Amino acid sequence: MGSEYIKLINDTVNGLCLKGNEKVSIESKLKIESRGMFATSVFYAIVGIIFFVLLPMASFAPYLAIIGIFSLITAYGVFRKRVWTIWFVIILFFVATTFSVVMISNILQIDALLGLSSIAYLILTWVFTLYALTKRKEFET
Repeated sequence: MGSEYIKLINDTVNGLCLKGNEKVSIESKLKIESRGMFATSVFYAIVGIIFFVLLPMASFAPYLAIIGIFSLITAYGVFRKRVWTIWFVIILFFVATTFSVVMISNILQIDALLGLSSIAYLILTWVFTLYALTKRKEFET
């Protein structure tokens, strides 16, 4: 019984090697062609997860669920380079901008940390939206 586990571990370790000691990079395993697109996908995934974590704290506000769902769908679309992803990026741009501006105008004087995080979310949304729109040709292939 013990030798089976050792064989399984050795096979797993050897499966991570191509030739001798060359290890397969995470980029090749995930088929990442562009680090910028991967960063965009990770951004939208993290935002989606954060909004779902905030749901119970905000009494299950529906707008947080909508932003979270759209962010996760967009993360998948960016990662898989789906044609429809650009529409979700544009929708999230307007929704995130509106949400952030309202949060900044209402919360900044009360809670500076929440206001600053809304500003950071707004800026990062603009940056990743512009990046995705400049690389929209990659979604059409």
